[in-house]
Amino acid sequence: MNSPDMGPRNRLLAALSPRDLRRLSSSLEPTSLEARQVLDGPHDSIKHAYFVESGLISVVGTAEPDHRIEVGMVGREGMTGLGIVLGDDRSANATIVQSAGTALRISSAALREAMKVHPAFAAILLRYVNVFIAQASQTALANGRGRLDERLARWLLMWHDRLGDADLIITHEFLALLLGVRRPGVTVALHDLEGRGLIRANRSLVRIIDRDGLQLAANGFYGIPEAEYDRSIGLN
Repeated sequence: MNSPDMGPRNRLLAALSPRDLRRLSSSLEPTSLEARQVLDGPHDSIKHAYFVESGLISVVGTAEPDHRIEVGMVGREGMTGLGIVLGDDRSANATIVQSAGTALRISSAALREAMKVHPAFAAILLRYVNVFIAQASQTALANGRGRLDERLARWLLMWHDRLGDADLIITHEFLALLLGVRRPGVTVALHDLEGRGLIRANRSLVRIIDRDGLQLAANGFYGIPEAEYDRSIGLN
């Protein structure tokens, strides 16, 4: 874990009382997250939950023969393995590292036990599940009703919230997979946002220039889950 003086970088763990955090710390194992690493495949048994400290994880919905789209995003505000929190041991979705970083992981058995022993911890995790459901529902709304440039603006804002860095290293191909569109469409949408002076983009990097402008470009599709997180779990 982090230095006691610094406190945990993960916001869910930071919301715990010092006493509950000390009790949980022996079950938390620092681990690296590598870009494109698959933490859980669809319908696989979940062996660990990851409390992200840095980097970014995508929850990707999949269907045969090769349909994939990002349905949720997890950074230092959250965790993976929500099926465990809800009493199951698997998910229909894949969990893939989008940007490299670090996390504190806990085994499924240890997480279940911790939720039994620490009711306050269980309550925080259940509130996060509710926020994640709100994020997924807003993603469905954006995917169904938003233009690609609006969806892309929303996605960039969500990424910026979680990484806190103006530069994102990502290929157009991977971004197309996450948004569920063809690569040429992503390129056109990036050029559109770039032409408005909101971002600067090349083949493997996107730089945010005007965050306020991106929020306007998102056209109402950004902000609801973020406000719900702050209400339910706490501000930065």
